[in-house]
Amino acid sequence: MGKQEPGLYGIQNSNRSGSDLWGKNQFNSTFPASLACYMRDKAIKAIYLSVDANLNVQASEIEIDEIFNTKIENSKLSFDFETKYEAYQKFAFDDIKGIDLVISDQKSQLWPLEVKLTVIPDNSTCNQDEKDWGSEIVIRPATTSYSALGIAHSCEKNFSRIREIFEPVCSTIQHWDSKIEIDSKRKEMIDSLNTFQAEFRKKQKPFLIQPIWKTKGKSPILDENAFDLFVWSDFAICRPFIDRSNEGAGDVNRYVRSSARLTRILYELSTSHKTNIQRIYTEMAFGLQSDKEFALSGKVTRNYMNHKRRTNPILKPTVLKDIILNGGEKMLSPERRFDQTIYYTAESLFGEI
Repeated sequence: MGKQEPGLYGIQNSNRSGSDLWGKNQFNSTFPASLACYMRDKAIKAIYLSVDANLNVQASEIEIDEIFNTKIENSKLSFDFETKYEAYQKFAFDDIKGIDLVISDQKSQLWPLEVKLTVIPDNSTCNQDEKDWGSEIVIRPATTSYSALGIAHSCEKNFSRIREIFEPVCSTIQHWDSKIEIDSKRKEMIDSLNTFQAEFRKKQKPFLIQPIWKTKGKSPILDENAFDLFVWSDFAICRPFIDRSNEGAGDVNRYVRSSARLTRILYELSTSHKTNIQRIYTEMAFGLQSDKEFALSGKVTRNYMNHKRRTNPILKPTVLKDIILNGGEKMLSPERRFDQTIYYTAESLFGEI
């Protein structure tokens, strides 16, 4: 029997193989998919962050089957990275482009997921008590646009009601690219988004998987409780920017921009069943950096990731040898932080690199 290629647990069918599993901006999505596959086979539930009746983000447990939207075993699934989820394309005149991960079976696409691999603690919380540690998340435009498309897909049969919610404010906005006009309408937009989420929260679905890896403070050494998986619903990932849209009156900050974009997308889809996502994101840049939607520090995310497993992850460092297979650790680049941590851990787990 020939030598087996380096691999990752559970990822047998994928549009990435060989060195593409391990490269820059690749391993940070392939490893989380593999971690989810491992937890799935070990019947370990993830932590699900969803919006409750009071529009607070609550933490509960969720089976990986629900995240993957299937009970089909990992070996019969395909994990396709940076791939378009075709079911959402009908809502856009332009190309919606890819999302981090699309899970498919042999017949069809099953579910799209954004992926954010994060470390705990981050720089904003590492000097605080361990119970207050949190992870930074950087949100891309693709995250907020795909969450909006997913929400629309779930609520498609209710477009007439959604139009009733958003029309009173949206029909009065003449220039969506005007900071002054958007700022003057921010309260009405936030109220509309809150009304929408309260009314349709039962349609929220798993959307963003956020694996965490915990280190010993600022060091690159893994903690004895090292890995876990948090999952945000498409409604929950909107709460941080909606909740912060009241800040900075008199200007349009990143949070207000995200709320205004979401408002416009939902309104246009509820009226026309189709919109131009790229146009909305280009027109409504408001002079802010366009390749990043916003960032949430650990001081912010810890309030949403309110579960004991945030600071006490469920998996030990030893799971690395079950997830990274056939010498895959040798494919990593130690200048990248997560790769570096695996390097520091590798000698005791895998033997010398």
